[in-house]
Amino acid sequence: MTLTELRYIVAVARERHFGRAAEACFVSQPTLSVAIKKLEEELEVKIFERGGSEVSITPLGEDIVRQAQSVIEQANAIKEIAKRGKDPLAGPLRLGIIYTIGPYLLPELVRHSIEHYPQMPLILQEHFTVKLLEMLRTGELDCAIMAEPFPDTGLAIAPLYDEPFVVAAPAGHPFAQREQISAAELKSETMLLLGTGHCFRDHVLEVCPEFARFSSDAEGIRKSFEGSSLETIKHMVASGMGVTVVPALSVPKEPQAHLRFVPFEPPVPSRRVVLAWRRSFTRYEAIAALRNAIYACSLPDITRLS
Repeated sequence: MTLTELRYIVAVARERHFGRAAEACFVSQPTLSVAIKKLEEELEVKIFERGGSEVSITPLGEDIVRQAQSVIEQANAIKEIAKRGKDPLAGPLRLGIIYTIGPYLLPELVRHSIEHYPQMPLILQEHFTVKLLEMLRTGELDCAIMAEPFPDTGLAIAPLYDEPFVVAAPAGHPFAQREQISAAELKSETMLLLGTGHCFRDHVLEVCPEFARFSSDAEGIRKSFEGSSLETIKHMVASGMGVTVVPALSVPKEPQAHLRFVPFEPPVPSRRVVLAWRRSFTRYEAIAALRNAIYACSLPDITRLS
């Protein structure tokens, strides 16, 4: 049994496909298939059920894959411990980040990271929260910047900041002349929402639960539209299609010709942004350096957390 074989079975379990797993491991499919068959023969168990294009894991295989992930993680930890002896910050840091934070935090974060920790380049991965949690669990990511709440996965969590929400409205909308807006006033508006899978969509629905009811006769709601990104939704708002709610960091620094951003009345809805990593991750100094780089960003209108 080798670490390479264990990596192969973890890849197949993740991809549910031998071809994609081989690509992810940078080997040919026959090489990967032969290695897995050899491991199954050595263990005298069947790890995968092969049927057409579908690959499923046997119940015993689930336990083996879970243990293989742990072994691979521990093997990587040995390398990380050795690196720490030379330079704790040496080597890339694989950082995940959700779509509604990445475009607004990363430009300044990457600049600070390059300036202060050039020996620790950031390998970045934008995705939904659910996918980032899976990638943390499988060791594909070292850490991730996400917004609470998310399922308790036994990760180490460090709070970064609380970010208030802001209403975005077309320049010609009555809201555009207001100093503040209450959440209740949004009930009668045409609301533009992010599509399913974005955690920020859920945050907006917490502010205005009425928008979770998509039936045409829902009281206080005319209709709603969905967008693929906050920037797309802002363009839709600017064109007069409705209003939306956005996080404070996404508000442009320069005034927008066709778009206005108006604060909420107290209590102001917000989200808590955190940094999460596996408890077994040994590069503590790298996590601390990343947090320092985040806190070095300007982050206007947010509340930093220690």
